[in-house]
Amino acid sequence: MNMAMFGRANMLASARGSALPVAILLLVVLLVVPIPAFLLDIFFIINIMISLAVLMVALNAQKPLDFSAFPTVLLLATLFRLGLNVASTRVVLVHGHEGGAAAGHVIEAFGNFLIGGDYVVGLFVFAILLIINMIVVTKGAGRVSEVAARFTLDALPGKQMAIDADLNAGLLTPDEARARRIEVGTEADFYGAMDGSSKFVKGDAIAGLLILGINIVGGLILGVVSHGLAVGAAAETYIMLAIGDALVAQIPALMLSIAAAAIVTRVTSAHDLSGQIGSQFASPRTWTPVAGILGLLGMMPGMPSLIILPAAAAAAFGAWHLRKAEKRPPPVAEPEAATPADLSKIGWDEVSDQMHVMLDIGYGLVPLVDERRGGPLMNRITGVRRQLSKELGFVVPQVRVRDDINLAPYTYRIVIGGVVVGEDSVSPDEMLALDTGQASGKLRGKTAKDPTFGLDAVWVAAGDADAATGMGYLVVDPGTVVATHLNQLLVQNASDLLGPDEVQALLDGLKERAAQLVASLCPQPLPLTTLTQVLKGLLAENISLKEFRRIAAAIAVAAQRSADAEEIVELIRPELGALIIQKLCGVREPLRVMTLEGQLEALLGQAVRSDPSRRHTIEPDLGRRISEALQQAAGPLVAEAKPFALVVQPAIRLAIRKLVRTVLPDTPVMSFFEVPEEKSVEVVAVIGAPQALAA
Repeated sequence: MNMAMFGRANMLASARGSALPVAILLLVVLLVVPIPAFLLDIFFIINIMISLAVLMVALNAQKPLDFSAFPTVLLLATLFRLGLNVASTRVVLVHGHEGGAAAGHVIEAFGNFLIGGDYVVGLFVFAILLIINMIVVTKGAGRVSEVAARFTLDALPGKQMAIDADLNAGLLTPDEARARRIEVGTEADFYGAMDGSSKFVKGDAIAGLLILGINIVGGLILGVVSHGLAVGAAAETYIMLAIGDALVAQIPALMLSIAAAAIVTRVTSAHDLSGQIGSQFASPRTWTPVAGILGLLGMMPGMPSLIILPAAAAAAFGAWHLRKAEKRPPPVAEPEAATPADLSKIGWDEVSDQMHVMLDIGYGLVPLVDERRGGPLMNRITGVRRQLSKELGFVVPQVRVRDDINLAPYTYRIVIGGVVVGEDSVSPDEMLALDTGQASGKLRGKTAKDPTFGLDAVWVAAGDADAATGMGYLVVDPGTVVATHLNQLLVQNASDLLGPDEVQALLDGLKERAAQLVASLCPQPLPLTTLTQVLKGLLAENISLKEFRRIAAAIAVAAQRSADAEEIVELIRPELGALIIQKLCGVREPLRVMTLEGQLEALLGQAVRSDPSRRHTIEPDLGRRISEALQQAAGPLVAEAKPFALVVQPAIRLAIRKLVRTVLPDTPVMSFFEVPEEKSVEVVAVIGAPQALAA
């Protein structure tokens, strides 16, 4: 039974798919093959039915995109009607001498009933319909389509940025943002197509006028020359048929023009067009003046009072009824019987969050992300993500901003991977004046510490910002304070931002340029998980993945010697030495280095070799003394903002890195093999022997 239903569904889908090609072939038949009059009648009725259906769909649409297929439907309906014009012209010219019913009963009915059998009246009626369709409806709809297409395309970048801002703020899920982007693109395509489709309607109206002239002239010539009719009889017969044919085509064309105008002038609303118009006219303030003016007009001498005064009374009754409806209290909906919740069921959305990076804010900081006030923080977060993605070499995950009632009003908290990595407070209506060491004088305000650099700072009123700048302070707004703090924590935790999905994206991007390199790297000899650990290890030591091709080539070679992620990192570092050094000094500048005294290195090397567990533990007291000596030696360089590196033997590099990571996190620890031979070196400090440290 299931197979039968599946087969029936496939047959229906196939039938729907073949309907359009069959319809196009039917249009070709109408243009080429003569058809009898009774089939022509059927096609005329189908044409009227299609035009009515299109008009009803256009009027009932709540927004223009609800009828996104309208441009194509308009094209096909116009081609169908023109095909009928060709077929009807052939019938009129060939069989018109036989009488009014020779071209079908529909043309005869339109020629006799609608215009009373007088072809002169018919010419005027057709001319009026043509003027209404071509000059009023079609021209207006074409102009609206042109302007709407221009403004929609101009607004497209702003709409895309608004979607990105909502996505960064966590107001949209990635799937919702993707659907919004598709909708915005479809809207632009729709209005662009409508701008061109309006030309179809205009061309159709002109074609109707030309076809009418051809039928009249051709009918008179054929009636007099070929069939021996008198000029009067030929005129009465052929002109009546030509006008009936023109009216049969012009009335559906007018309905399609109205549908096109209704679509392009439609404003998105929760109601259809009739509901929208009705809701906007349902006000007593609209109908009370109407009733008064009509009443005064009906009492003036010479006016048809029997017509105007009843209309005024109807307007007054409508205003009274609407005013009474406004005063009536809204109906209170009876509460539905609540379905008892199954407390034993717990949804995944209650225990998980899809966002890896989150910024929780107190309710007092909501104005910083409010789009109605410009949302300065959201734009800065987007800028931070874009800049970090360029520096780190992979796309930094989105940052979800959400308000947390458990936080103090002006407090924010930065969470990465479920771990709170930073927390501070800002004043949303003030500016933070930072003392960078060049400030003179004191400012009035609330003292604070800059959360990023730990500088002394003062929160001052926005009006005092210029005075603070004049005194040598660096003044920043609260959005910049939060964004800078977020930037610092993202850099420090860059390794936590990288996952298998990001690594796979890096491989996919490299595969387009170096397919063989990717094939030699993953999944053999390194699985994706191990490769991810290697890259996370590089990020943990502030090595960017921007030059991923060079890094991947080094990993592919090192993977032939070891499958351990930590060992692979140590093996590839000499190949990446130039990348590490270029962040510390210029091409012509010497590399400032600190080294360890020979006896101390020998002692540490012996401790590392005697550690089979590879935990690289150093005796705690000795480790403390080394850290203090490093901090003391690095103090002057840090104060002058001069970058340097700590260069040690390869065997103890990892152990020293783990030792100094807490005291000098931004200082790279390198082995001698990582410094290129051609690079000049300036030794700025030597950490002494164990006896000196003990002393």
